[in-house]
Amino acid sequence: MKLETKYNALRKFFVLHFAIDIVSAIPLFLCPTLLLTTLGWKVVDPVAARVVAAALFGIGIESYLGRNASKDSLIGMLNLKIIWSFSAILGIGISMLQNIHQNPLALKLIFFIFIAFNLLWVYWRIRLRNLQN
Repeated sequence: MKLETKYNALRKFFVLHFAIDIVSAIPLFLCPTLLLTTLGWKVVDPVAARVVAAALFGIGIESYLGRNASKDSLIGMLNLKIIWSFSAILGIGISMLQNIHQNPLALKLIFFIFIAFNLLWVYWRIRLRNLQN
């Protein structure tokens, strides 16, 4: 099997990640207070929300732009995605333990989305490490 073919599924996940990040980032950037209060947040810091949106734009767009990169570049992107998603899991988990905003359903959903992506990125990081060039 050609090396390029081995990465096709990963490239599709990068495009999916791009779409999810952009669809999430746009309303978070443009109307953070409306979005987050609708999702159950009691207090919203629009600056912090827009910084999160900026991170989603950056990571999501790089997923799309870098989807056809070399194995080494894909590993670098996966490392970033693993660190970002794991840090988000820890931060959200701590906040949930503190019962921030009474743990709205949206917060739990975001938590599980980060867990799912983290597991996906760790799987692909291990898989790429084990693939021969």
